[in-house]
Amino acid sequence: MSLKIGIVGLPNVGKSTIFNALTRTKAAAAANYPFCTIDPNIGIVQVPDHRLYELAKVTSSAKVIPAAIEFVDIAGLVKGASEGEGLGNKFLAHIRECSAIAHVVRIFDDTNVIHVHGNIDPKFDREVIESELILADLQTLENRLGKAEKEAKAGDKDKKAYVELLHKILPKLKEGVIAYEIDLSDDEKEMIRDLHLLTMKPYLYILNVHENEVGKIDKQKYATLLGIKDPEKIIPICATIEEELGSFQEDEAKEYLKELGIEESGLNSLIKVAYKTLGLQTYFTTGPDESRAWTINIGDRAPQAAGVIHTDFEKGFIKAEVFNWQDFVKAGSEVKAKEQGFMRIEGKEYVVKDGDVMHFKFAN
Repeated sequence: MSLKIGIVGLPNVGKSTIFNALTRTKAAAAANYPFCTIDPNIGIVQVPDHRLYELAKVTSSAKVIPAAIEFVDIAGLVKGASEGEGLGNKFLAHIRECSAIAHVVRIFDDTNVIHVHGNIDPKFDREVIESELILADLQTLENRLGKAEKEAKAGDKDKKAYVELLHKILPKLKEGVIAYEIDLSDDEKEMIRDLHLLTMKPYLYILNVHENEVGKIDKQKYATLLGIKDPEKIIPICATIEEELGSFQEDEAKEYLKELGIEESGLNSLIKVAYKTLGLQTYFTTGPDESRAWTINIGDRAPQAAGVIHTDFEKGFIKAEVFNWQDFVKAGSEVKAKEQGFMRIEGKEYVVKDGDVMHFKFAN
């Protein structure tokens, strides 16, 4: 499963600096002027997961392949972007390809770093970005509505339902409500999937903070300040700290974070929130050749999980040998795990749990 997160924000809020820090690269230019990023930069980040490495030790795996997230650094949007201002609609298109949107909001004040509006106002900055995405969605919806109404005149029941749904969403967007927060059923969401609405994507909010603030941010306070309903979608990140962590060994990084009074890196926090927001989880395969983490949806059944490896595994699924990862590690080998009764045989209806170790049997 490909997980892609688009990093958006006004020019000069620190998007590219945070992108470079998160991806441990210098791929994105970071400079003190608007529109420093023009073409989107892409960085692949491995998902840290100690469980995978513990399993790899048990099976003496030759290779370890973590799950991965693709971050896309999208050019700074400005007021009027939906009508072609700044760098315009070209960059809105890059957002459509992403699974979620990580909106960087600058909350630190520094006279040496230009702000596109001349002063720091996090709530206004958030509203500018979301308004542009809403306006782009309104254009999409209004363009589709005319065609849909003509199609519905023929009396087709599904076409009429589609028009009714568009009329349900349109006024909400005009009120400034993002599509993701409109009360829609799963069936309704599926009906409008073809529209690829920008505001239907889950939002995360990265607060770009000073080094001395990162461990002291009151999420509820900033959720209220920014007008964000769920404070758990707020991730405070200091780009300077993230950049420094990139040069440390794992033990050094842990010690550094401890000294700063921070439980985990901004990258780890962002990944956890992204997985939770998108309803994702991880299962593992392990053996002498490789240990690998696979990303699936929460609620996926065994055949669907097998299909992430290869479509033939899902089509020909017979059964799955399943272990809890902790039981597998405790036993010390697959043979011992089986001897101690830790293995279960599960069929097509089995709902995969986070941390399952799975081996699939399928018909060719």
